[in-house]
Amino acid sequence: MPTAAPERPAELPGRGPGPDRSSRSITLPRGTGRTAARVGALTVCQGALMVGFGLLITGPARGLWPMTVEDDVNEGFERARTGTLTTLSSFASEAGNTMTIIAITLLVCAGLILIPRLPLWRQAAFLAVAVSLQALVFLVITECVDRHRPEVDRLDASPPTSSYTSGHTGAATALYGGLAVLALSRLRGPWRRIVGGLLLLLPLMVAVARLYRGMHHPTDVIGGLVNGSLSLLIVGRALFVDGSVTAPADAGKDGGATATGGAVPAPSPATARADRGAAPDQARTVVIFNPTVTHEADREALRAVLARHGRTGAEFVETTAQDPGTGQAAAAVRDGAGLVVVCGGDGTLRAAADALAGSGVPLAVVPCGTGNLLARNLGLPLSPTAALDAALRGTPHRIDLGRVEGDDLPGTHFAAMSGAGLDAAIMEHTDDRAKSVLGWPAYVLAGVGTLRTPRMRVTVRLDDATALHRTARMVLVGNVGTVQGGTTLLPAARPDDGLLDLLILDPRGVGGWIRALTTLLRGGAKAPRPTAVDTVTAQDGDRSGVPVEFFTFRRAELTFDAPQSRELDGDPVTPGRRLTAEVRPGALTVLLPTGGA
Repeated sequence: MPTAAPERPAELPGRGPGPDRSSRSITLPRGTGRTAARVGALTVCQGALMVGFGLLITGPARGLWPMTVEDDVNEGFERARTGTLTTLSSFASEAGNTMTIIAITLLVCAGLILIPRLPLWRQAAFLAVAVSLQALVFLVITECVDRHRPEVDRLDASPPTSSYTSGHTGAATALYGGLAVLALSRLRGPWRRIVGGLLLLLPLMVAVARLYRGMHHPTDVIGGLVNGSLSLLIVGRALFVDGSVTAPADAGKDGGATATGGAVPAPSPATARADRGAAPDQARTVVIFNPTVTHEADREALRAVLARHGRTGAEFVETTAQDPGTGQAAAAVRDGAGLVVVCGGDGTLRAAADALAGSGVPLAVVPCGTGNLLARNLGLPLSPTAALDAALRGTPHRIDLGRVEGDDLPGTHFAAMSGAGLDAAIMEHTDDRAKSVLGWPAYVLAGVGTLRTPRMRVTVRLDDATALHRTARMVLVGNVGTVQGGTTLLPAARPDDGLLDLLILDPRGVGGWIRALTTLLRGGAKAPRPTAVDTVTAQDGDRSGVPVEFFTFRRAELTFDAPQSRELDGDPVTPGRRLTAEVRPGALTVLLPTGGA
């Protein structure tokens, strides 16, 4: 029975495993200089923005609301003081003290670098640089903006710096916000959100404490929160999203990206269906796992869950960059597996589902990736062991798959979503390192730089209906409707209704974006969801296209006026001018707990 290969650090090309001290020399990764220049330029912009805001509130806007009521807020905190609250505020304020921030930053960065099982240089750099840049911008601000502290009894000695911005609050935002990002990306289980949430509360507690102690005006602590957040955003994008700083690539990245550019490979001829292989052995279990997101401890925990359900001889097979799951699943079907467990993200799941489509072999979904869209929409727990336990206690359900093809895109299946335009551009700009460090917020950071993706012209043919001509920022085909954060992009989508759903997003200007976001955040409530046969051109009174449209269909042909970025279940694929999508009803058998799907 094959066993998982032991994990070990990757060796540099041309180097053996011997004790070559030269291989341990410290060299800066390629692209460091360019990234540093970009961070520097953005930091200058950050400083200019913060200084400009400070000069505004101390100059032309000082007689306007809400600046005119800031004294009332400070006096209200002064009247509310009690012995207990004063003690608590002292502890909270100390969490943002300069020496506290420096000590915690040094300890955490040292741990990230020196702990043998890590070392996480990029994460350490993220935290150290974000905290340092926040402090640098703070010093520039206090030199440029002269603001007196509130006229109340101050509980701390007044430092010689300006009241704007709150240095305690800015430093706490950069440090504890950065720690929250690392906690949410590295921890697993229920403690992940608890720890992350508590860390995110700390800057707010520091801000309130500084107000309570009479050290700052409300706009000062708001400025501190903004200053620290901008530092995190700038450094996070530079190190985790833009991908300018490069390192040796990791094999088997989630999502099936290959070393030649990230396109999803065509299905192997070895892809088989159950009727071509051996008779299924209901006791035989094959676990297909992505080694970059499923570590040895995770695999041991999954073995324990399988053993509790009587599946003690499970065979663990890892994916590779060249075969992200399709070949392994096809071999499992061909060899008569009675259950296939897939541990990975949406890309790994998509690759395995492509081979399992139509086979009837049950699939147990174990979410270990960034998005885990199918698991979310099927109502599975997002903890890997809890998801596996729930699946093994459940029953088989048949769900739909989408099948998509296009120019330079061989026919393949997707389980969650496929699209072109803005969403695909976000996937292209989200680095694998960002996903491994930040989780799904990496997509949000990538989206900041892609909102200006050019509008495209698209011709849409749905089933037998008349062709539609649209402009759009994004078109999205979905088998499911909900994405991270509980946001529903396709309100009518269900994974077992025998239909696919289409979203056309075309906001124009700030007002259009607000209307589009409002519609999506409401889950598309009362939004038109025409079918293919009764579709009409939907327009506003000024004859401009509506910002959001929904359709349902069985087959769609999308033709773009120019090559567009495209994606399958979160994986960028080769850009092109055409996508053809059709539903395959009930093609995939999934083990789901009662009430799933």
